[in-house]
Amino acid sequence: MERRKFLKTAAGGTVGAAALAAPAVAQERTDMVIVSTWGRDFPGLGTSAQRLAARIEELTEGRIAVQYFAAGERVGAFDSFDEVASGNAQAYIAADYYWKGKHPGWAPFTAVPFGLTYNEIDAWMKFGGGQELLDKIGAEFGIKGMPCGNTGVQKGGWFNKEINSPEDLKGLKMRIPGLGGDVMAKVGASPVSLPGGQIYENLVSGAIDATEWVGPWNDFFLKLYEAAKYYYWPGMHEPGSQLSLGLNAEFWGSLSQSDKNIITSASAEENAMQAAETNYNNGIYLTRLVNEYGVELREFNDDVYEAFGEAATEVIEEARDHSPLAAEIFDSFLAVRDNVGSYTNYADASYVVKRNRFLGI
Repeated sequence: MERRKFLKTAAGGTVGAAALAAPAVAQERTDMVIVSTWGRDFPGLGTSAQRLAARIEELTEGRIAVQYFAAGERVGAFDSFDEVASGNAQAYIAADYYWKGKHPGWAPFTAVPFGLTYNEIDAWMKFGGGQELLDKIGAEFGIKGMPCGNTGVQKGGWFNKEINSPEDLKGLKMRIPGLGGDVMAKVGASPVSLPGGQIYENLVSGAIDATEWVGPWNDFFLKLYEAAKYYYWPGMHEPGSQLSLGLNAEFWGSLSQSDKNIITSASAEENAMQAAETNYNNGIYLTRLVNEYGVELREFNDDVYEAFGEAATEVIEEARDHSPLAAEIFDSFLAVRDNVGSYTNYADASYVVKRNRFLGI
């Protein structure tokens, strides 16, 4: 009798322990819809976004079930922000300067003409107060943002005529978003905003005369070499374009600290991965564009670049004057440009020039 009582009690104790332990191991699945401004499977931008979406699900072992939608699959590329801010989707992967019409303070978190390179913007975000300011502007729109990629120094763009003086820019219809578009407007061009998937057809048809996109790797796969003859460098408009994962703030607040850490780490991992991947492939595809497709490289001369610089100074000042928050963001950004940029001049920039001169490359 005592033995039967013991076994019953022991069995009951085991079941009770399991019942108590169950909530600790059974974790509820969280659905996460990510929308993007990039085309599906597009090398670089698109594949990076898809890789990040898959990585978040992988690191959470499926606890966060991610559905990824490329541009146009759920909403249009430029509708991604509103889709996430409203809570219809949980996150976007995009370039935050697309939202400068909502507030110019978004622009520095992608790129500012005559702004920061990848190394410099990375320093700003991690140690110069950039992330805190991204949190501050994001809070006004219900968005929690973080860096998730960088395209490095972009090319100046594809042109159907040579640009030998600032006069050659007047009346030019050019696809160029962000503050770079505002600079082009000030030098007399007509900037046009188009998502990546619409650039080729507009350039071929003559609806636009010129376009910038990213760099040799990404530009190659858009076949821009078929639509324009001259490829100009260096791009003044996007010297280190940072990409962002922007999450709905309410969704972000509902996550456990562990899941927040996982998403933050996955984004940081992709930020470094995409920058390295783009840098590597740009060298390969620039060689192909020149040697296999006969693309003519052209360097913007000093007169043209000076015109860009004067216009950029005005554009930045106008954006800064928008509001106290815009001034706070731009002042912080420009302080890093002065301080870290000064060191860059004595380090990376001067070294690369001297090394390549010696090597003849």
